[in-house]
Amino acid sequence: MGVKWRNFEMPKKLDCDESTYTDSYGKFIAEPFERGYGITVGNSLRRVLISSIEGSAVSSIKIEGILHEFSSIPGVVEDVPEIVLNVKKLILRAHTRNPKTIFIKMEKKGEVKAKDIITDETIEVINPDLHIATLSKNTKFYVEMEVGRGRGYVPAERNKKESHGVGVIPVDSLFSPVNKINFHVEDTRVGQMTDYDKLILEVWTNRSINPKEALLYAANILQKHLEVFANYGRLPEEEEVEEVEEDQQVYEKMRQPISELELS
Repeated sequence: MGVKWRNFEMPKKLDCDESTYTDSYGKFIAEPFERGYGITVGNSLRRVLISSIEGSAVSSIKIEGILHEFSSIPGVVEDVPEIVLNVKKLILRAHTRNPKTIFIKMEKKGEVKAKDIITDETIEVINPDLHIATLSKNTKFYVEMEVGRGRGYVPAERNKKESHGVGVIPVDSLFSPVNKINFHVEDTRVGQMTDYDKLILEVWTNRSINPKEALLYAANILQKHLEVFANYGRLPEEEEVEEVEEDQQVYEKMRQPISELELS
């Protein structure tokens, strides 16, 4: 059962299907909406989830002894383009908004995996079993990778910096932590009336953010964009909160226990 606002039926809460929920998949149900508003809200959330959720990715790579990306490395099975492709598959979770540098320092024969990356507490490697390279003999394999935050897809050309020295290879960055979104609308009942909308939204992520966090973040983005319309003509009561503080509030809310959020 929903609640009324100016003769509109409004959804009372958001339900999550806990029986199918994982750290990379979530199914959410909201009802009832007035006819047509299920599609309006679902499509808006879908677009924001796909394009606007921040994530972390490698933006450049430097391999010791290599001057450009069209090179091979003595003692390493893969050539540089293949190593770059592997690095682009890294899934990272950053606990800082500042660029960070992570490292690989291997000298022994064998497989190099993402779990061999040297980092600090601000960067988590979500897929530690990812294959990076294979050393066919004992040899130096030293790699520096710059990690940044962003939205959507950024081509290598835009990751170039004037500060990059010789041997730094900018790479394409896919920052979005959301892999896929589906939504559909079904009929639902309010009293004797059955011409209301039920919104079913499915969210798939890469595990650097869970689906509940992604949905909360997307809703906050939409809310902030609509505030200028909702507050049109009103005098501001106080100065805007600094963006850093606002981001921190959203981050803290995202880290709340699920029991404290209005998800069931």
